[in-house]
Amino acid sequence: MAGVGVEQQGEALSGQLACQLAQQLGRAVQWQAAGRNGALAADCIEDLLPQVVDRQWDLALIVLGVNDTTHLTSRSRWRRHLQQLVTGLQACSAQVMLTEVPPLGHFRALPQPLRGWFGLRAGLMNRDVQRVAAGQGAGYLSLDMPFEVAYLARDGYHPSAEGYRLWAAGIVRQLALSEPAALGAG
Repeated sequence: MAGVGVEQQGEALSGQLACQLAQQLGRAVQWQAAGRNGALAADCIEDLLPQVVDRQWDLALIVLGVNDTTHLTSRSRWRRHLQQLVTGLQACSAQVMLTEVPPLGHFRALPQPLRGWFGLRAGLMNRDVQRVAAGQGAGYLSLDMPFEVAYLARDGYHPSAEGYRLWAAGIVRQLALSEPAALGAG
């Protein structure tokens, strides 16, 4: 949720998501992004989780995986860290959702064969996300957006403002279909 690839948080996933949720709900949405470029799940437990646990939230969204994939975090450690994050957020959030690990096999900025290898690894890490979500009563959201050049920032790696807008739209669409309580409808 660091918003790399855009000039301001309003254009990043968190800002786009808040704006689109407000439109969907017909009311203002208060939000807080806790992110850092390059953060691993372990960093989030230590540095970012303490920033949000002192308040009550309707929805906590965990967006992780690229850095743990590329830094070769072991899958057992990855699952353990996700479980810790979910547990920590469940104590202060009505609903915790985890997003799909982005498909690194589509990241054109990565050269082959590295892109293919990281793509396979991201798929395995994503299966772990799904298992952790199911095992801990959290929700899972697929990454519902195209991975095309038009939706990438100049670095060819992070989303552009339009990419973040589409990503947020996919999250809102999935929340409305599968988690109406998360949108205040239940």
